[in-house]
Amino acid sequence: MELTLTFVILAVTIVLFMTNRLRGDLVAVMALLAFVVLEILTPAEALAGFSNSVVIMIAALFVVGAGILRTGLAGMAGNLLLKWSGDNELRLFILLLIIVATVGAFMSNTGTVALMLPIVVSIAISIKVSPSKFLLPLSYIASMSGLMTLIASPTNLIASQTLVDHGFEKLGFFTITPIGIIATITVITYLVLVRNILLPNDKKRTQSSAGYKLAPKKIVQEYNLQDKLFRVVVAEDSLIVNEKLADLKLPANYQIYIMKIKRGAADGMNFLPMTYQEIAGPTSVIHSGDELYMQGMAEDIERFATEYGVQVQPFEDDAEELVSKTIGVAEVLLTPQSRLIGETVSKIGFREKYNLNILGINRKGDYILKSMAAQKLRFGDAILVQGKWDEIELLSRETQDVVVVGQPREHAGVAAANGKAPLAGIIMAFMIALMVFEVFDAVIAVLIGAVLMIITGCLRNMDDAYSKMNFESIVLVAAMLPMATALEKTGGMTILADGIISVLGDYGPYGVLMGVYLLTVVFGQFVSNTATAVLFSPIAITAALAMDVNPYTFMIAVATAASMAFATPIASPTNSLVLTAGGYKFMDFVKIGVPLQVVMFIVMMIAVPLLFPF
Repeated sequence: MELTLTFVILAVTIVLFMTNRLRGDLVAVMALLAFVVLEILTPAEALAGFSNSVVIMIAALFVVGAGILRTGLAGMAGNLLLKWSGDNELRLFILLLIIVATVGAFMSNTGTVALMLPIVVSIAISIKVSPSKFLLPLSYIASMSGLMTLIASPTNLIASQTLVDHGFEKLGFFTITPIGIIATITVITYLVLVRNILLPNDKKRTQSSAGYKLAPKKIVQEYNLQDKLFRVVVAEDSLIVNEKLADLKLPANYQIYIMKIKRGAADGMNFLPMTYQEIAGPTSVIHSGDELYMQGMAEDIERFATEYGVQVQPFEDDAEELVSKTIGVAEVLLTPQSRLIGETVSKIGFREKYNLNILGINRKGDYILKSMAAQKLRFGDAILVQGKWDEIELLSRETQDVVVVGQPREHAGVAAANGKAPLAGIIMAFMIALMVFEVFDAVIAVLIGAVLMIITGCLRNMDDAYSKMNFESIVLVAAMLPMATALEKTGGMTILADGIISVLGDYGPYGVLMGVYLLTVVFGQFVSNTATAVLFSPIAITAALAMDVNPYTFMIAVATAASMAFATPIASPTNSLVLTAGGYKFMDFVKIGVPLQVVMFIVMMIAVPLLFPF
């Protein structure tokens, strides 16, 4: 009864995936719950996928990938690829797949896709092509790269360990490489031939998450701030030293505004060559040597400087000073029901309420930068504000009175990671080295990389890291892993495998090899390649020994077939990773993957017995 119910759940799950009416992660969780409710799996068995090292590694790889994207390393790598390929899209396509196959030879295919995904998306957007045309090939070729070396895929290690368990020599580091090279060349050739026929190229499927770009120079230009931004250096004998900004009443007396204060290290830390900055507020106290970043008319700034004995310097190219790791700018729109409409800037106490400075008002294309305190706000006004990113994020959650344009969290993350692309590259290389030399388990190496991305500032904070995780993919993989447990527990896998062997045994080792390969491929489309290899390796080697033929032929066939994860989005974590990013549907995998499975079956049934004779 349990066996029948397991196959019914599997069939319903496949149908729901194919109809695409429900999200993939919801379907996977529903299947998981069905196994528990029908008492096929215990709660512990059903939830085991959420503690699986593969799932943890996928989550951590999202963080590493976000660091690569945030710091601009993805863009730099993409520009380098574009330089090598010129303006030839086909050359770029082939070059990209070769690089992915090379990288994937020395680390897991999941890690390869997670690391390359932001680079590929960056390239696609830069050449104005939908990422969906690149991401599915990225997943497919990453799966094939798993056949390049022993450590590139868990399926290879499982096949090797099965041989050792039965008294044979383990597979060498490059034993499977010839098969990997043949498979990679075949897949690249296939993808090149069908890329303009079967691969989706709908630009609406994917969208950039960059949001509205508030580049500092763009802000200066749009609000006509070029001649209204100044840097004022406070001399030791200046009359402004030790004065509070509230007492100076600069907006009222001079029509000027202090945006931020940059000063040397705080008391007790002067031995360090450090500076820090703070948003100027009523309680801010001016110190000798401070740099005051001010906005106002040149004549008003000069009058203030003369009366208080400070030195004035133009902003020049320092527009970038408007944005830093902690400080940023944003445009704010008033809502139709805003309580701020009709109130003056001075009366609403914007600085006191939101801890942000108002730099200007855009009123239907007219930019108001002077006497802002007396301005009555109107519906449709866009207000340029400056302050700490945390305060801007808090303001973005205020929906009754104002709406923040763009994505403050994205801008803050990019600002925090600015200039750290080399550091992100070092972290990525270090993580790959840990995996290649097996210093730690792969999941630990990836977690180390993720933590380093955060503590070195490549990602702004933990909230930034969590925001970049694709939880749909994570839950989908975690919820589908127990499917293999249910099939194994109910005996479904063994029954089907024994049936294939008994039916095809009369056709000799070649017939049985074909049967084992096909069965491994079919089930590998619905459970993880690792679980598939675990289940079929013992069956394959038992069949080989029973027929007194070379067990290496069957072990290589199982490792190869388990890597052919093309026909469904749940066949491999790499497919799940690109599913959302590429905006793919279940049928995209079917129409592209099934013909490729047929091609690879023909090629592998020639290559495996040829290179590893019976």
